[in-house]
Amino acid sequence: MSFPGDSVFRAGLRSPGVVVARDVMLARYAGSRVHVAHVSTAGSVEVIRWAKAQGIAVTAEVTPHHLMLTTDLLAGCDPTFKVNPPLRPIEDVQMLRAALADGTIDAVVTDHAPHARRDKERTFVDAAFGVLGLETAFSVVSDVMVGSGLLDWAGVARVMSVAPARIAGLAGHGRPIAVGEPANLTLVDPSATVTVDREASKSLSRNNPWHGRRLTGAVYATILRGRPTVLDGEPA
Repeated sequence: MSFPGDSVFRAGLRSPGVVVARDVMLARYAGSRVHVAHVSTAGSVEVIRWAKAQGIAVTAEVTPHHLMLTTDLLAGCDPTFKVNPPLRPIEDVQMLRAALADGTIDAVVTDHAPHARRDKERTFVDAAFGVLGLETAFSVVSDVMVGSGLLDWAGVARVMSVAPARIAGLAGHGRPIAVGEPANLTLVDPSATVTVDREASKSLSRNNPWHGRRLTGAVYATILRGRPTVLDGEPA
């Protein structure tokens, strides 16, 4: 198997995007599709962008914490911020944001990983990987992407609903709001400000990387098949 001579692709092979480069090439030669989970580096973004330009059936996702948090938070070896893949420098974070905005990265996923305190409150090397992300996902995307002008609200719906449903093959989700469509909806307050408090989290876990942060945008309610499942932040 020979690799193309494209300089961007070869740059990906010299970066943390090497596994992504391998997988998209396998998809190309097998005529299959490949989904890249938890993209975190600029090198991976460049490989995915190249692959899409070649017509390779590749889709990709990014997590909220990789869109906002950087390696600066690791200076104190706080195990709260130990994730896999790891946090990256601001240059990678900026590339991830741009790639999500231009469609190179298709979707946002929470990578929600609750842990018992005994597994997370340890030395950094011994602590479990992962952070909480479910309750704060919308607020982080709103703050980072809409607040910066990189996405509008239709773009948020695309990366958090339409594209994930398409990739996963969930025909009843990510649908337009119209007569006859499934009433699977999320109602949000785009102007609400939320100061995250891990002690007030609905999760019993406390490995919350957003503790003390002030974020803009909040989910008010979720509706599944016409029935409320959450109202004003509480189970319906």
